[in-house]
Amino acid sequence: MRRLILYTDGAARGNPGPAGIGVVIEDERGRVLKEVSQFIGRKTNNQAEYMALIQGLAAAAEVQADAILVRLDSELLVHQLKGEYKVKSPLLKPLRNQAQRLLARYKVVGIEHVERQYNRAADRLANRAIDTASADELAESKRDNQQQLSLWDQ
Repeated sequence: MRRLILYTDGAARGNPGPAGIGVVIEDERGRVLKEVSQFIGRKTNNQAEYMALIQGLAAAAEVQADAILVRLDSELLVHQLKGEYKVKSPLLKPLRNQAQRLLARYKVVGIEHVERQYNRAADRLANRAIDTASADELAESKRDNQQQLSLWDQ
């Protein structure tokens, strides 16, 4: 049985604000198989966390493993994925549902919370995505923020 370990992290500067995701996929011996660092526009931190998980699960599917252990430093996501907390936010419900569908592809699934220091590689990748976003991407993220704020005035 092929097993993977998936570390993911989402970061947002502001909540919401410019956001990025980081993903590290390891085999059961701890060898890094794949890393992902991606700017995702203007998101809340929890949206970024879910989007990192979804991207990580999609990337892990390419490896074709039977079992996956997901390690997250977001206690909220861990509790929501295990069904211990309800997902109340309409922004997060579809993301949680998509993550659950991707997890259902595996014969064996583990989800565990890890302290932030054990998720440093994914955190570094998420922050790098924001740091290296182009000026155009950051400006678009700021415009999206201003447009959403103006909707409150209507």
